[in-house]
Amino acid sequence: MDFSKQIKKYRLEAKLSQDELAEKVFVTRQTISNWENDKNYPDIHSLLLLSSVFDISLDTLVKGDLDEMKEQIKMEDIKKLNRDSIVYSVLLLVMIVSAVPLFLYLDFIGVAIYAVMFGITMYYAWSIEKQKKVHDIQTYKEITAFMEGNHLDEIQKYRESGKRPYQKVALAICAGLITLAVCAAMMYLLS
Repeated sequence: MDFSKQIKKYRLEAKLSQDELAEKVFVTRQTISNWENDKNYPDIHSLLLLSSVFDISLDTLVKGDLDEMKEQIKMEDIKKLNRDSIVYSVLLLVMIVSAVPLFLYLDFIGVAIYAVMFGITMYYAWSIEKQKKVHDIQTYKEITAFMEGNHLDEIQKYRESGKRPYQKVALAICAGLITLAVCAAMMYLLS
């Protein structure tokens, strides 16, 4: 939240007009208007008086509503993880389905196209893993809770952390089996 919006927000919450606030902090109404319109900023003395009039800490006045800012950041993180997950899933599906046709019909050009797709897919996989590490989410339950904007309690978190090694192995085996099945089906259909 901008500092100018902060001043106006707290002034309105205190049910003060610009003239009344100006009188309390020993400035003109025009000065309050300039602060609220982001034309200039109060000096340190005025900041101290504003925090006193609004009955908030100087930190809160200057930094803004920290909870609102944290929530905004959290929503951006959720959207980014969701977007990257969708892109990764689509790319992975395209790679699985296009592997055999690219290699059989386009020779070296097909290998080059596949290598580029592989690089892009791995970039998104790396991005997702980085986000998961930042937010300390690995298991399906942790990821779904994060995507819904929730947090697991300590007991649930501890249980989920015990599942992490087994889920990674199971996921790798399942991915390999699915890829093998799709390649076998493609070879059967193309022969």
